[in-house]
Amino acid sequence: MDATIDNWAGAPAADASAGAAIVPADASERAVAGRLVAASGLMLFLELALIRWLGANVVHLSYFSNFILLGSFLGIGAGFLVSRKAWTIWPLSLPLLAVLIVGVTVFPVTIERSGNDVIYFTSLQLSGPPAWVVLPTLFALTALILAGPAEMVGRCFARMEALTAYRYDIIGSLVGIAGFTLLSFLNAPSLAWGLIVAAAYLSLSARHERLARLLWVAPLLFVLTVETLKPGISWSPYYKVKTIELPDRGPGFLQIDVNGVPHQLMAPAAWKLNQGEKIYQTPYLRLPTNKMQDVLIVGAGSGSDVAIALREGARHVDAVDIDPRILQIGAERNLDRPYASPKVVRHNNDGRAFLEGTDRHYDLILFALPDSLTLVSGASQIRLESFLFTGEALASVRRHLKPGGAFAMYNYYREPWLIDRLAGTAAQAFGHAPCVDLFDEAQAVISVAANPADQKCAGAWKPASQQVIAPASDDRPFLYFRGDSFPPFYAVTLVAILVTSLLTVRVLGGPLGRMRPYADLFFMGAAFLLLETKNVATFALLFGTTWLVNALVFAGVLIVVLAAIETTRRVKTPPLPVVFGAIAASLALAWVIRPEWLLPLPYAARLVAATLLAFLPIFLANIAFAKRFRDAGDSQAAIAINLLGTIVGGCLEYGALLTGYTNLLLVVGGLYLLAFVLAPKGSLRTA
Repeated sequence: MDATIDNWAGAPAADASAGAAIVPADASERAVAGRLVAASGLMLFLELALIRWLGANVVHLSYFSNFILLGSFLGIGAGFLVSRKAWTIWPLSLPLLAVLIVGVTVFPVTIERSGNDVIYFTSLQLSGPPAWVVLPTLFALTALILAGPAEMVGRCFARMEALTAYRYDIIGSLVGIAGFTLLSFLNAPSLAWGLIVAAAYLSLSARHERLARLLWVAPLLFVLTVETLKPGISWSPYYKVKTIELPDRGPGFLQIDVNGVPHQLMAPAAWKLNQGEKIYQTPYLRLPTNKMQDVLIVGAGSGSDVAIALREGARHVDAVDIDPRILQIGAERNLDRPYASPKVVRHNNDGRAFLEGTDRHYDLILFALPDSLTLVSGASQIRLESFLFTGEALASVRRHLKPGGAFAMYNYYREPWLIDRLAGTAAQAFGHAPCVDLFDEAQAVISVAANPADQKCAGAWKPASQQVIAPASDDRPFLYFRGDSFPPFYAVTLVAILVTSLLTVRVLGGPLGRMRPYADLFFMGAAFLLLETKNVATFALLFGTTWLVNALVFAGVLIVVLAAIETTRRVKTPPLPVVFGAIAASLALAWVIRPEWLLPLPYAARLVAATLLAFLPIFLANIAFAKRFRDAGDSQAAIAINLLGTIVGGCLEYGALLTGYTNLLLVVGGLYLLAFVLAPKGSLRTA
């Protein structure tokens, strides 16, 4: 088998001419390990930074950040294949990164989103080329940029024993994600990311190449410095935030843009109630407000809704918002000073997570324009507010109301079918029809009291269509997706990604038939990515869609992978058939025990149960992968094929739009079954 594998990539492994320039031939194993950790850390840090920066600067790309993630996977897999060649792509990585950053800054573009199959919040005129030009360009550039550090990691793999190299690769990935998480916690600007990336590129380059690298670092850092020093620009863990003074409108007016899109207008409460949009006062006209002892506002933002609640007589307000920077702006600059009031308690948290974690009951719960404009990283269709509008979420709202309490939500809902879906969800949760008030620009207020006699509706709610779309659920939290057909835009884009990936493997790896010895690793990669995505969704539901929860899930996955590697290196593990049987059992357990069943548990018990259900299959799957990877004749080709399989897994994740997240476990089980069937017979007998 080894001879077949050595010929598979069509070039000598770790060729001295290219490899010596990247990984010196006389480097000690310790030096190679250090280089591997640094390159792997750069690889993951750069991937996260590109997802954040491009999403913030290419308007509406934050709705499609998963495509950048898939481009990263393609680039990493391609880089491992290139590492077996006599030529190198490493010197092009930094110049292409500089070209991408400068190009996006000099030629800003807006990705067009239209149609009513999926709703994307926006209020901008379009600029630049169409989406079918922008997305492939960004996808290709991301792949080429990530291929550089991946090539260096691959050449280090060729110099070390397979599992040892894989171990250092995971350690480097942990360093990368820990570094980016720390910068997110500090609200660090893009210049900080750029300095770290530039330092990593320079330190990994040969000494005689560093001057040339500096020529590309200079424009990169210049652009990021200008961006960082622009007045009103700051960063939260989710967005690039821009504040714009509006002196023509009077004191206290401040526009807050996020990722290039208008997001909030901070204005005095008196103006919003008397001269502003009618949505702010309507809940107080429709619902009982004579006992406003306790109020919960989800999407409190810069504080205008909180100030209005105080003016309406609230005695205690829990103000919840997921973005710490926008809360800080409200505390510092809101003219009404709502967050300085002793009646107000700020909570930087996910709204659904706050609801599930509090025992307090309220006279009024208000969802105040909580639209996120971005996706949860690593989950293609989950937005930050997705689990806030499911049927289960509104049932939780109902349980947190006092006997005479009420609930309201308002936003620019854009489409009549979405208003009907939300009104229907409220009717299902409360047992009677809500009040629905419609205003210009598709603004709507949906109000419902615990006691229907307490509602003061202007008129009975009548659905705009005879076919009201069913409420979103915790398993299918896709509020803005109609659900009657798969979005054509996604279908075309995913097919293009798969075809591009296939061509990349063919060009860099030779005839596809020679992939057969590693076919099982390909399907393991697809299954693992799908399993990881499912766990991101599960933890987002159980603990919130916050950036910190998301970062901890990814770090936890890497730690579990590292534990599986160490277990395989140090302990005699069962043969692969036994391990695959255990994987199937753990997946079946996770499928039977639904995540929503864990929500009523106390936090500690919920965390333990969720961790066991989510990470046991990952641990067992990586035991299986480590056993196969250890016996692979060519670690570079093996890891490349595994990574390219993750692209298929990333595309399959969009199937959750139709199947829900729980049933993705059935797809994961099918992929692991294929991996078991295609595994070389000799490896199945090895303990």
